[in-house]
Amino acid sequence: MTGSQALRLRTQPGAITSPPRLETERLVLRGFTRDDLDAHAAKLADRDVVRHLGGHPFNREDSWRRLTMAAGQWPLLGMGYWAVELKSAGRMVGEVGFADFERGMTPDISGVPEMGWVFESSVHGQGIAGEACRAALGWIDATYAPPDIPAIIAIENAKSMRLAERLGFEREPDALYRDELIALFRRRRPVR
Repeated sequence: MTGSQALRLRTQPGAITSPPRLETERLVLRGFTRDDLDAHAAKLADRDVVRHLGGHPFNREDSWRRLTMAAGQWPLLGMGYWAVELKSAGRMVGEVGFADFERGMTPDISGVPEMGWVFESSVHGQGIAGEACRAALGWIDATYAPPDIPAIIAIENAKSMRLAERLGFEREPDALYRDELIALFRRRRPVR
């Protein structure tokens, strides 16, 4: 069975169609709501946040499209992105999750749960991203147990690369995405 076939099987009756609520010591991972748009748009308008996501701040419309895409993967694939909220403040500070973006890159990573994360600059360096990513990885390991999970990271994004390594991802040869090199990381399923 190919990766794409495995993903299609998740949309059968009884598949997960909405994000489960996950909690950690400091965070709640939950589904996105319309009320998240202001915080989401502010995060994606921050030049420090987007410098490795194409380098240009997102406008409100593009932020809305990203938010709806994050939410829309759940009913299609049985996985997607969570909004990450600080328990202490009750506000969304980032997003983390898994998707299949059908990127058309070399090597091809379509059909498998690609992991990604984006956090507002106010929480950088506090371990928030790592905490959220570990919760998401725990969920996908328990729910689907994929043999491996890829993540792509901009070549210049050393902080995200260090986070990926702390999460158990290993760097592979760089990939070609939209005619540019991008760092490809892969996490193999932990042996139990």
